[in-house]
This record gives sequence, C-alpha cells and structure tokens, in this order.
Amino acid sequence: MEIAEKVFVVTGGGNGIGREVVLALLARGARVAAVDVGAQALADTAALVPTADQRLSTHTVDVTDRAAVEALSAAVIAAHRQVDGVVSVAGIIQRFVRVEDLPYEEIEKVMAVNFWGVVNMSKAFLPHLTARPEACLVNVSSMGALAPVPGQSAYGASKAAVKLFTEGLYAELRGTPVAVTVVFPGGVATDIAANSGAMVPGQNASAENSSVSLTTAPEAARQILAGIEKGAFRVVIGRDARMIDLLSRLAPRRAVNLIADKMKSLLAPTPEAEKADSR
Repeated sequence: MEIAEKVFVVTGGGNGIGREVVLALLARGARVAAVDVGAQALADTAALVPTADQRLSTHTVDVTDRAAVEALSAAVIAAHRQVDGVVSVAGIIQRFVRVEDLPYEEIEKVMAVNFWGVVNMSKAFLPHLTARPEACLVNVSSMGALAPVPGQSAYGASKAAVKLFTEGLYAELRGTPVAVTVVFPGGVATDIAANSGAMVPGQNASAENSSVSLTTAPEAARQILAGIEKGAFRVVIGRDARMIDLLSRLAPRRAVNLIADKMKSLLAPTPEAEKADSR
C-alpha cells in the first residue's frame, strides 16, 4: 500500500509508538488523524509538526467509549474526506501483581482499552476502509500475547485477544481491498508503565534508565510502516519478540518457564516462598 496522500487514523497518538507512527506517516506524505485520551499528549505531538502543515488533525477520544469512537469516524471523514488506514496502537499494561491480587476492575480496564478499544475502532472504521480502492487495518498486539509474563496475565490475555481478533479479520477480509496486519512488539522504549499507572517499585521504565536492550519507538514505527507498505500479515518487532515467537511454537512450556524465570523479580515473593527462603 502506498502511504503518500493516504489518510490514516492512529490511536495512542499522544506518546510512544503511536506518536512515532503519526510523525513517520506525516514524513511520508500522509494525512493523519491522531487519537488519544489525553488532550495535552496530543498537543505535545502536534507541537512536533510544523504549524503550517495542515495534514494533521487531533482528536481527544477514549477508545473504550463506543459512542465516542462512532462519532470519531464522522469527525475524521469531515476533516479528511476519507480514511485509508487505521492503526490501533493505544494500550495499557496492568500493575505487576498476581491475578489473585489484581482487582476485577483493573482487569476490566485493561481489557476495555486493549481489546474493546481495538474492536470499537475496527467496527467504526471498517465500512470506510472497505469502500476504498486499497486500505489497511493494523492492530498492535504484543510479545505478551505469544508467551505470558508473570504479573501481566490480564495484559497478556487482552493482547492475545487482539491477536486472534485481528487474524479473524484477516480471514474475513481476504479478497477485499483491506490488508489486515497484527503487530507484536517486544520491549520498546516508551513510558507505557508510567502512563498506565503500573510502575514497578524501585524501577524506572523510561528508555534512558533501562538496562535492557529495547527497540526505540521510532524504529518500531519504521517497522510498522514497512508492514503497511508490504501488506504484511504479521510484524514482529525486536529480537526478544522474534525469539519468543519462535520458542513459543517449538517449545511452549520452555518459553513460559524461560520468561517466568527471567521476570520473576518483578513480583513480590509469595508467603510460601519467603518461608522456604528463611529455612
């Protein structure tokens, strides 16, 4: 799919990967409707674009609000006259706690943003996409959909739902002008933990303070745009995600144990483990 002169709607456009996708699309000659729940975050993204550039519109919308998303589709058509692509990046993680310690309300919030936000955007914009000569629908899942991370079980479930939902859309839309792509980022240098209210005590999740090798947000955006151009079925971002993608298929249990061992420090030990260590 050609990017120049096309109109894209990007959720999560106020920060992280979403912001970089917005900027990269504009740099490639596209028109963009940037969507985010935070008005200031959108203003910060817009401030990075020359004021004379009228190809960007910003829309403060909560993607979990179905009525607001339906109204968004009309607003984007009014601003840009068409929609050729939807890139759903908006997402949050959960607090790093075990399921037994995670309130139902927090699980519901993660599912609402990560899964229902994607469903709402897809349903609202599909009629516009299928009417175009060529179009794309890109949904961002996660490496966490391929194998579980301890303390992120609800998050992983929400992203696994995005994976299968998107693959289902691909199957349904074969033979139409709409290319459907699911994206699996590994560790990307963004402020998702802070923005989700899920910082790990004693750790700073920002790129500058991370000791883990992370993919940069601009590089993640570059790979997403490459997937759009190719009409790719899947985009797997980062060496970590590619490794887990392979291992989870070849040796699923080993993949689970590997991640659980590497990430166990994110969780407080259980009372039973503390008793065992004290012996």
